[in-house]
Amino acid sequence: MDTASDHYPLVVAGTGIAGLSAAIYAGRANNEPLVIEGEEPGGQLTLTTEVANYPGFPEGISGPELIARMKEQAQQFGATTEYGVIEQVVPPSEAVDDRFRVELRDGTVYSADAFIAASGASARTLGVPGEEEMMGFGVSTCATCDGAFFRDEDMLVVGGGDAAMEEASFLTKFADTVYIAHRRENFRAEQYWIDRVMEQVEEGAIEIMRNTELVEIHGSEEAGVDHVELASNEEGYPSERLADPATELVDLDVGAVFLAIGHTPNTEYLESTAVEMDDAGYIQTERGAGGDQTATAVPGLFGAGDVVDAHYQQAATAGGMGVKAALDVDAYLSDIEESEAGAEIGEGAPAASSDD
Repeated sequence: MDTASDHYPLVVAGTGIAGLSAAIYAGRANNEPLVIEGEEPGGQLTLTTEVANYPGFPEGISGPELIARMKEQAQQFGATTEYGVIEQVVPPSEAVDDRFRVELRDGTVYSADAFIAASGASARTLGVPGEEEMMGFGVSTCATCDGAFFRDEDMLVVGGGDAAMEEASFLTKFADTVYIAHRRENFRAEQYWIDRVMEQVEEGAIEIMRNTELVEIHGSEEAGVDHVELASNEEGYPSERLADPATELVDLDVGAVFLAIGHTPNTEYLESTAVEMDDAGYIQTERGAGGDQTATAVPGLFGAGDVVDAHYQQAATAGGMGVKAALDVDAYLSDIEESEAGAEIGEGAPAASSDD
């Protein structure tokens, strides 16, 4: 499709906490946002059966319900939500009409004066049997979100980087024993986290299982995770050596499994733009003090939530960043209106009379 089918002052990519928070504020500012849902409507929060740490819900709330309420609130303030997968964003400097061109996979094209990338980051998973079925029922990608639900259980953390060490350390507040399964001998984590975990190993709170991989998860939605099957081989990467007689398969009784093998920011659709990203693909914004903290290197394009935040990745922090992005957009659009109004006045003003 060569021309945009509809124009909006603002297009928001993502209906997670960041995107919907931005939509609520943008709608209240009469900026009529269009929110594109993407391949994972609602984001990672829809995989969480109960959210107990989002402000305002002392009794907790399910992830899908929280997203549904926020979407309804955004729509009440004038936001439009549409399902679609963004293939490409063309900045105004490269578009024929000096507006953002937002191209969807199905061929739909929208134009916009401003754009917020709040498309989140997808947690990496293993693809082992039982993982998908038990996600949200004992399998999680966020220890700080779900760890407290499994108090006094034995828990398994999968991974060997900073995130795995940090999550394992956090889970000792609730677990009987935290097991860390890492597919290699050596960890990728910073020495600080390794030292901290080793202290907890000495205290008996953590047990490390090197050269070990998770190969299957057993349980049910009703009862949760019952036990897991692990493969171990002293050469490492045991899942690639299952036929090796030296590979040992063992069952481990745990009540929860936390996958801490990283996230992949959903930024592919911005790769052809001048938006700056780090080596992992996270959007680089201005941050710092003052306004425009969510601005990117492309004027009018802002970033919010887990697509920017590689560290905290919490619902509440994503929501706050979405609010910042909407406020930054409002200031940006106001500047455009003032510039256009000034240009119109200049064009219509009579020529100054001469004293000659």
